[in-house]
Amino acid sequence: MKAVALTRYLPIDDPASLQDFDLPEPPAPAGHDILVRVSAVSVNPVDTKVRSPKDKVEETPRILGYDACGIVEAVGDAVSRFKPGDRVYYAGDFSRPGSNAELQLVDSRVTGHAPRTLDDGQAAALPLVAITAWELLFQRMPYDSGNGGAGKSLLVIAGAGGVGSIAIQLARRAGFTVIATASREDSAQWCRAMGAHHVVNHREPLAPQLKTLGFDTVDAAINLADTVAYWDVLGGLLAPQGHVGLIVEPSAPLHIGDPYKMKCIGIHWEMMFARPVLKTPDIDEQGRILDRIAALVDAGELKSIQRDALKPIDAANLREAHRRLESGATTGKLVLSGW
Repeated sequence: MKAVALTRYLPIDDPASLQDFDLPEPPAPAGHDILVRVSAVSVNPVDTKVRSPKDKVEETPRILGYDACGIVEAVGDAVSRFKPGDRVYYAGDFSRPGSNAELQLVDSRVTGHAPRTLDDGQAAALPLVAITAWELLFQRMPYDSGNGGAGKSLLVIAGAGGVGSIAIQLARRAGFTVIATASREDSAQWCRAMGAHHVVNHREPLAPQLKTLGFDTVDAAINLADTVAYWDVLGGLLAPQGHVGLIVEPSAPLHIGDPYKMKCIGIHWEMMFARPVLKTPDIDEQGRILDRIAALVDAGELKSIQRDALKPIDAANLREAHRRLESGATTGKLVLSGW
């Protein structure tokens, strides 16, 4: 089968950082696994972090890719939700071979039925970021997905990225007044298109901008960018008994005392691979989340977050996708489709 993989961890400008391979097909699925013929993938920061330069050599090619849409080819003996021919989407598990291959084995419990109203590329843009945003807002933080944000304000740091793009939509649907951050007019317009009520510039002090909008404090914030850079700022901006959600590993120690302690601010971590990698008892919750997201998309309550697309899925285009993501200037999601 065709696949894009690496054997060394190199800068993305090196042609050997991601290469085209012809690799053996995966074995027949067993247990909870399904075998998927991949038709589209998308890229996320985790792809670039896993691929980033390090002093390590893989004996066999390592396949990355943590978002996909495709067709089920075969199912394991413990699978009941899917059958061959079903169209699915998923983020998978970064401890297993990824989606940058024509065929992939994936745990059916972290897989959803793809939205009927989206094409394969649009569907592949959603799983990782939708699971991240849903788990963070509605399972780690104490808000109900239906109307849990009513009367509350939410600040979304890095609103134009993949997670921000879907988090804005989910938060607005839940009733929050959503304030997103963006530094370029293009990304600010994207945040508004996703449903943000207000957009502020994260390259300028946030407190004065929020005060101008009428917010002395915010009830909740999700920091989807630099955890350390915004730690003190958010400690000052969050209202007493507020909540902050985090997804990025801190680059330095965090002081979690005052004002966080004095204000009784809830600190919530989200790692969407925790369930599949650690095989938690509720691993199948991710499949349910993806089915719920698909239903909301098909009902017109959530919109596509695909911004750019490349064809076909090959090493050259995946290197370009990684390069764009590492530039820090992308909005929404970039997808690749076809082999």
